Amino acid sequence: MKRCFLQTPLGICQLLGDEQGVSQLVLVEEASLSVSIPKELKAAATQIREYFEGNRSVFDLKLNPAGTEFQKKVWDELQHIPYGKTLSYLELSKKLGDPKAIRAVAAANGKNPLWIIIPCHRVIGSDGSLTGYAGGLWRKKWLLEHESPATQQRLFG
Repeated sequence: MKRCFLQTPLGICQLLGDEQGVSQLVLVEEASLSVSIPKELKAAATQIREYFEGNRSVFDLKLNPAGTEFQKKVWDELQHIPYGKTLSYLELSKKLGDPKAIRAVAAANGKNPLWIIIPCHRVIGSDGSLTGYAGGLWRKKWLLEHESPATQQRLFG
């Protein structure tokens, strides 16, 4: 498994993967930034940089996250939430075919090993509240604002 550490506006993240795909992108408390990026991770590192620069709204990477069958089903559905849009945990549960599975869906969302690439930050409470985010609610807020068309330059102030 290849590894590198990247600086983002929200902190340092660790990127893991190999020829099978990207398996993990997680925030870390402390690490030395990578001087060189392994070839297996170059595309992912480039796309992450482009995302934070505002030049990428969709990731085009081979993914290989470790998880249960249910978690992978949830993570797959998360990837269908468009950039700049949100979905409630209840709506996500309904899309997966079981509105009563809301807690299990929320738990799987919280175990997402591919921060940003699998956009778990786009899932919010039914009342529009920013609930439950492993990276901290301030990061979830930042990401949603980063993706919001309302943050684009306005003609009139």
